[in-house]
Amino acid sequence: MKSIKFGEAISILLIMLIVLGTAVIKFGLSPQIPVLFVIALIILWAKLRGASWDDLHKGIQDGIGTAIIPIFIFILIGALIAVWIKAGIIPSIMVVGFKIISAKWFVPSTFVVCALVGTSIGSGFTTISTIGLALFAVGHAMGINPALVAGSIVSGAVFGDKMSPLSDSTNLASAIAGSDLFAHIKNMMWSTIPSFTVSFILFWVIGQSGSGMNSSKIVHTTQALMNNFNISWWALLPIALLFTCAWRHVPAIPTLFINIIVTVIMIFVQDPHTSLKSLTNLISEGFVAHTNDASVNALLSRGGITSMMGTVSLIIVTLSLGGILMQFNVIQSAMDPLVKHLKTPGSLILTTILSGIGVNLFVGEQYLSVILPGRAFKTAFKDMGLSPLALSRVLEDGGSVINYLIPWGVAGMFAASTLGVPVLHFLPFVFFSLFSPVFSVISGFTGIGLKRAKN
Repeated sequence: MKSIKFGEAISILLIMLIVLGTAVIKFGLSPQIPVLFVIALIILWAKLRGASWDDLHKGIQDGIGTAIIPIFIFILIGALIAVWIKAGIIPSIMVVGFKIISAKWFVPSTFVVCALVGTSIGSGFTTISTIGLALFAVGHAMGINPALVAGSIVSGAVFGDKMSPLSDSTNLASAIAGSDLFAHIKNMMWSTIPSFTVSFILFWVIGQSGSGMNSSKIVHTTQALMNNFNISWWALLPIALLFTCAWRHVPAIPTLFINIIVTVIMIFVQDPHTSLKSLTNLISEGFVAHTNDASVNALLSRGGITSMMGTVSLIIVTLSLGGILMQFNVIQSAMDPLVKHLKTPGSLILTTILSGIGVNLFVGEQYLSVILPGRAFKTAFKDMGLSPLALSRVLEDGGSVINYLIPWGVAGMFAASTLGVPVLHFLPFVFFSLFSPVFSVISGFTGIGLKRAKN
């Protein structure tokens, strides 16, 4: 197959963006089908250009190959949500939350708590699906705007995922740029601390609208939880285990397995008559709440392996699309000519940020939004006398944190399906993700916090 020119590559990417944006945003379709349609168009284009089926298959296989571990983690998270609800962990957090958190400070408090938990465990997905889900239920019962609560949860989770040494995306950005991990985390503070501060202030100001909470609704919800779930301090055990495993640097998969096993033991202790069949159905299909409160039933009927299949299918199709685009150098052909016209650090950082955002828009995959711009601009950063730390920070600010804002993005869809709030509804409130690239670009043009290469 002949090499692809810049104009052809840009045309392909624009057509992809129009198709995906129109289908998902205008018509509200689930993203999997539009992505499959785009893959079909790319395959047709590749065949007309003389590509072989072996090349197409290789692109798909190489793309999906990077997702095996995340897919397995998502399956375990689905199981964890179900057993956490059944064992009373999430309902217990809700009851405690009603007692100690005031509605006036709820939104900024949620942001800070999710940021601390995310930093401790190194996973935005786990933060959203555990502590985040419980806090979302509390906010819902308090009558606070669900989109605002979801935005504070996602913002905190993204902060934690970005700043934790245990985070896959943080380690990936550091590795791609060739920078030291802890130096990379320290250097990210130049854009992260301003973004965190602005986000906290906005959550504090906007969250004031939640001061008039419905106390009768909270009392009714608390009573429904206490009548139908085992509410106790023992519910903190799996949470403590989560932090202990993070402190001991235990990887995500064994951490989730340990937590699921301990929670299952708790279920059997609470109800020794639990059958193996009902337990397997719980893990497979999720928990279904049967209380006298319809809102509680809606909030806590969640989890299970099947609940993750939508996200898993999206990972498979988006990475297949990304693999094909990489196989035929489509994205690289669109990026490479840009490097020649970049003369200042500010323009280079802005272009790298926009490239990361573009990959998120075109492919919807978090890892590729770090890998592709990292490979394309690494030499340019070196030639301009910038440290690898400058590149690794930009890859995070324009890549991994943005995926939560894309309706067809893996992270965005995961958050939306877990919390039950569409991406476009909570997007305006994910302040941390919105401001991170802004402060990174400001750093590039002003030189404040911009690391230069050592001579």
